[in-house]
Amino acid sequence: MNTMTLETATQLNINERDQQDPVASRIFEPAVVSKNETIYTPDDFSLLDLSRIPRHVAIIMDGNRRWAKRQGLPAVIGHWKGAETLMKIVRSASELGIKALTVYSFSTENWNRDKEEIDALMHLFRIYLEKERQSMASEGVRLEAIGDLSRLPPFVLRELELSKSATAHGKKIDLVLAINYGGRDDIRRAFLSMLEDCEKGKLTKDQVSEKLICQYLDTAQWPDPDLLIRTSGEKRQSNFLLWQLCYSEFYHTDVLWPEFDEQDLLQAVRDHQLRQRRLGG
Repeated sequence: MNTMTLETATQLNINERDQQDPVASRIFEPAVVSKNETIYTPDDFSLLDLSRIPRHVAIIMDGNRRWAKRQGLPAVIGHWKGAETLMKIVRSASELGIKALTVYSFSTENWNRDKEEIDALMHLFRIYLEKERQSMASEGVRLEAIGDLSRLPPFVLRELELSKSATAHGKKIDLVLAINYGGRDDIRRAFLSMLEDCEKGKLTKDQVSEKLICQYLDTAQWPDPDLLIRTSGEKRQSNFLLWQLCYSEFYHTDVLWPEFDEQDLLQAVRDHQLRQRRLGG
């Protein structure tokens, strides 16, 4: 199949699914943001120490299905609404000065869900990547992904690579999608890579250190998160960034992810700044 045929087929599939699920299609519309439009007021910024904004924030976006159930809607609509929330939070985080936002988008355990829900999520990834690509590029968002991406459908991988390429120049904030990601699997794959390098003579056991292990993890190019936010009232880490979150501050809120907004993010950052991080000292 040539490139034009592939693009046409992809668009036809998107349009077909949108026609089948018009409610979801209407819910997920990329927000149009003026370059001069601001999210936070001077009063909001006065609540923060702008010299101590967390550089890297991780989020477990929990509560999409519960939100949909409360609205009397199918679970997939909750995921669509959650995707809309994500871009609002990316813009808010960028305005606050956060430099990296890593979000738990699809875990290695999520494959245990019903096939219909998994198929809907994969479709959502494709729509999300396509519809938000231009706005991410224009707003200085650099898209990256972590996890074992080899298991993702080809149409998702294609849109992911197109979005990564289109946003590679972004300097304001990195949006890192953790897709088919598990903290244990991240560590497992890191150790397999280290073993391979040992077998090739590139690495000896005496060189293995915590710093070296970090260089083999999916998140090697970013500092460890300063702050983890989990929505919906759950307190678990759920196999997310097990190595990287060892000294992060955790912030839990009862707000379901589709209802999490810029003021909730502001409160999380403010709470983080009110804590004293000792890092074992």
